Amino acid sequence: MARRRRVPGQLLVTASILPSLALFGQIEDPSARGQLQASAALATLGYLATTYVLPTFTPFLSRSGLTGKDLCKKGTASAEKEIPEGTGVIAGTMFLICVVILQLFYGRDSSDKMVDYLSALLSICFMTFLGFTDDVLDLPWRYKLLLPTVATLPLLCAYDGSTSVVVPRPLDHLLVAVGAGGGGDGVLTLAGRAVSLVFSITVPGKLGGVVLLDLGKFSTAYMVYMGLLAVFCTNAVNIYAGINGLEAGQSFVVACAILAHNMHELRRGIDTRNHTFSAMLLLPFIGTTLGLLRYNWYPARAFVGDTYCYFAGMTFAVVGIHGHFSKTLILMFLPQVANFLLSVPQLFKVLPCPRHRLPRMDTEKGLLVPSTMPYKSEFPVWRFLRSGPDGEVINLTLINLVLHVVGPLRERSLCTLLLALQAASCGFGFVIRYYFAGLVYGSM
Repeated sequence: MARRRRVPGQLLVTASILPSLALFGQIEDPSARGQLQASAALATLGYLATTYVLPTFTPFLSRSGLTGKDLCKKGTASAEKEIPEGTGVIAGTMFLICVVILQLFYGRDSSDKMVDYLSALLSICFMTFLGFTDDVLDLPWRYKLLLPTVATLPLLCAYDGSTSVVVPRPLDHLLVAVGAGGGGDGVLTLAGRAVSLVFSITVPGKLGGVVLLDLGKFSTAYMVYMGLLAVFCTNAVNIYAGINGLEAGQSFVVACAILAHNMHELRRGIDTRNHTFSAMLLLPFIGTTLGLLRYNWYPARAFVGDTYCYFAGMTFAVVGIHGHFSKTLILMFLPQVANFLLSVPQLFKVLPCPRHRLPRMDTEKGLLVPSTMPYKSEFPVWRFLRSGPDGEVINLTLINLVLHVVGPLRERSLCTLLLALQAASCGFGFVIRYYFAGLVYGSM
């Protein structure tokens, strides 16, 4: 019976990785194929190492007092059980070892590649250390916003990519028009000349090409954007959490989606170097995350802690920035964006915000139901969000909203549903990236 209960989760894991496997077979570049095969082999070793090392080292965490109780099981017999916390440091360490081994074989091909590897390793290692510090010291939220900013500095210092942005098709005619000589040559309009006094504009040889706007001396703004991206990624995973398997599970699904994007671009022969680098980092991450997920899946035998959330978020930021697909990366985080926007009134203290906004256990039925806050209003939105006999409003998280809409669920079923939602959202992100973006930006 226990095996049957795991089937939906196993199917979701398999379905997440299958697109990348199918696309890998269509990659023609032999160099990229060889590097990805080596990375996949290390990902397998990372998975095996994590599954072996984690149960060996968790007793040390317990003896050090780094344990926690499962708040979603409050009122049940297992609520008082002490579970090792901060085990994300083990997955992070195994990941770093895998990447260092990759660097030994493939990072010394050129100085540029060595810089990419070192900056990636330094940022991820720094963030993993700071995450473990947070697990031990329980830092306030203001520091949690500052830490990713500091950890991303090595990445930003090493960034030497383009700071140009593509002008959307509906707007490019304001900057570029057909030349007087005809033939489709593009020339700057009056507005284009005015903009070119501040920014450098790349005019396509033929009208219909892509118009690029180089930020030039304002490229610092682009660096700020990338720093904010790192802050978002780390905290988005950290906020969208609280039930067994969700932190590692969502990261696994997102990583598989980004890997599929890398494989698709490699199949098309687009920006091979950067997408190969991104995929080579993601494969060990997927392997170590899957090993951690075995122990974090319901019923959890280990909690990943803030360490893993920061480690995962910084890994995503690194591959998005070094791979030059930061906008596509955000499309893979649609549930996290929705959860953040939904949480804003409580996060900024506009509404009452308890320390824990997790679902609560209905001990009579053994099901999770939305937790509530003491707030009442006749505004239509709040009437929809009412829950419970007292008419209180649910805590504003995506987890509670799903329970409010779908109804009470067992914790394993809720996690599987949320991961399926994550996978569907990533699929929708691909539709936006490869269909709607093409309408706005031209061929992409």
